[in-house]
Amino acid sequence: MSTSNFTRRGMLKTSAVAGAGLAVPTIFTASSASAFTNDPTDASSVTLGFNVPQSGPYADEGADELRAYELAVEHLNGGGDGGMMNTFSSKALQGNGIMGKKVEYVTGDTQTKSDAARASAKSMIEKDGAVMITGGSSSGVAVAVQALCQEAGVIFMAGLTHSNDTTGKDRKANGFRHFFNSWMSGAALAPVLANAYGTDRKAYHLTADYNWGYTTEEAIRNSTEAMGWETVNAVKTPLTQTDFSAYITPVLQSDADVLVLNHYGGNMVNSLTNAVQFGLRDRMVNDKKFEIIVPLYSELMARGAGQNIAGIFGSQNWDWKLQRELGDRYVGTDAFVKSFGEKFGFPPSQAAHTCYVQTLLYADAVERAGSFNPCAVVEALKDFEFDGLGSGPTLYRGDDHQCFKDVVVVRGKENPENEFDLVEIVEVTPAEQVTYAADAPEFGGPEATLGECNPGA
Repeated sequence: MSTSNFTRRGMLKTSAVAGAGLAVPTIFTASSASAFTNDPTDASSVTLGFNVPQSGPYADEGADELRAYELAVEHLNGGGDGGMMNTFSSKALQGNGIMGKKVEYVTGDTQTKSDAARASAKSMIEKDGAVMITGGSSSGVAVAVQALCQEAGVIFMAGLTHSNDTTGKDRKANGFRHFFNSWMSGAALAPVLANAYGTDRKAYHLTADYNWGYTTEEAIRNSTEAMGWETVNAVKTPLTQTDFSAYITPVLQSDADVLVLNHYGGNMVNSLTNAVQFGLRDRMVNDKKFEIIVPLYSELMARGAGQNIAGIFGSQNWDWKLQRELGDRYVGTDAFVKSFGEKFGFPPSQAAHTCYVQTLLYADAVERAGSFNPCAVVEALKDFEFDGLGSGPTLYRGDDHQCFKDVVVVRGKENPENEFDLVEIVEVTPAEQVTYAADAPEFGGPEATLGECNPGA
C-alpha cells in the first residue's frame, strides 16, 4: 500500500472485537466501555483512509480522486485558499484540521477489485488507525468496502459509485453516498433522448458484468421502454475486457438503431472506439441514423475517447462549468475549479468533485457532532441539508444515506476549444425529478434497511 508524505500514527494495536467479524484497533487510553474504533481523542492528529483505483480500468478516475483528497486535506489543515470551505453553507470548518487535530492520510490501491479493496481498507483501519474510509470508482468495490466499514465500526464516505445497490439493497448505517445513481441517470436522460431521437427506437445494450452495469442497464431500459423504445438485446461484458470487437459484430447483425454502452472508465473508451471503428455511427438502420449512448461518463473519459465522444449523450454528477454557465445556484464550483486548477493545472473531474466534497462533509459532521464517534457522525449527516458545494441545494436523506441534488445531462462537443472542453451541458434535471421513495423496488423494496450504526470497539 502506498502512503502519503504525512506521518502515520503509530499508537494503536489490533485485537479481535467480538461480533465485528474483523480485527480492529483498540485504544490504550480509553476504557473499552466508551471506546469506538480508532478513537483519536488523545492524539494530536487524525487519519483518513483514501482507497482508490491506482491500477486497472478505472485508474484515471482514481488518480483524480487522489488529487482531490490531497486538496481537501490541505484546505482542512488551513493551507491553500480554502476552496469550497469558503462557500459551504455550514461554517463549522475553521481550517484547523478536524476538531483541532491535524488531518493526516494514508492511501491504498483498490485495483478495481472488491477483494483488493477490502484488504486495503482493512489495513488502513487496523494498521494505520483510519477513522474514516473513502474512495473507489467501482460500485462493486463500494459495496464491499461499505460492508467492511460497517463491520469495523468506521464511517464510509463513498467515492464514485453509481449502482443503485450502494444506497439500495446494500445500504449500511455507517455508509454515505454523495454521488448520484443509475435510476437518477435514467430519469434525467429519458426526456432528452426522446426529444433528440424520438420514441420509436430499438436499443442494444453492452453492459459491464457487475452490479453497476446491471442497475444502469435496468434503469436505462426501464426509462426508455416506458417512452416506447424496444430493447432488442442486452449482453454482459467482462470488466477486464479491453477489445470489444467481438461484442460489436452482433450489433451490426441486429436491427438495433441505438447502442447503449453501460461501460465506464477505460472500458467505455475502448468499447466506444471499437464501435466507431466498425462504422456504427455512419450507419442508417430502420430509416434512422444509428446512435450511441453512454449513460454515465466523465470529462476524463471524454478525453480518452477524443473525437469519438462528439454528439454522444450521457449524464454526470457534476461538471466544472456549472457555475460559469448556469450561475450561482451552483456556487462553490468556481472556487473548487480555481483551487484544483491552480494546484494541478487542469479542471477537476466529477470523481474529484465528489471525493473532495465527501471529505469536507465528513469533517463538517464531526465538528457539528463534537465527536469522532461514528454514531454521532451518522446523526449529524442524516437529513442534513446543505448548499455551496457546487451541486446546488442538497439533502443527505436519512432513510438511505443518499444525496439528492440536480443531475447534469451532457453531450460530447462537436467542436471543442481544447482538451478540457470536450463536454457541453445540455440540461440540468432538478432534484425533485430524480427523487424516489427509499423503499422503491429498484432499491431493495421495504426489506432494504440501513440497520444500526456500529461504533466498533
